[in-house]
Amino acid sequence: MQYHLNKRGNIVATKIILLTFDGYWRENAINSIPSKSGIYIVYEGSYNSQSDLITLHKVIYIGESENVNTRISGHEKWRPDWRKHCGGNKELCFTFAHVMNPDRERGEAALIYKHKPPTNDEYKYSFPFDETTMNLSGKIVLLTTPFTVQRKDW
Repeated sequence: MQYHLNKRGNIVATKIILLTFDGYWRENAINSIPSKSGIYIVYEGSYNSQSDLITLHKVIYIGESENVNTRISGHEKWRPDWRKHCGGNKELCFTFAHVMNPDRERGEAALIYKHKPPTNDEYKYSFPFDETTMNLSGKIVLLTTPFTVQRKDW
């Protein structure tokens, strides 16, 4: 925790969450995503077989789970929501950061609130936690870092 004075002179505690993202996994390799607790990002991407590189185009969804591998492979939004955001020869791609409770839900909420992915509903317009600063590293294409979000009840 970090403490500072807000505009009204009140002491405010800022929770700092550090996340290191690993990846990127393409759709055909989702079984390789770790079976660990964490936060995951779903992207629209395209794969170039000649260069063996993935180009990420947009963040589609941000989620959290006790077991990210199981959650992604069985997610109810896979076909109806995520897939419709992949045009042409694009595919779903994933990145993952290992994080334990209690920071997992708070970190997910901060990422959703900041980035507003099209297939997320919860946390896009409200943030029910105290001030939180996110410091991201690793595989974080299209993600802002660092950033701080304030409590905003809807």
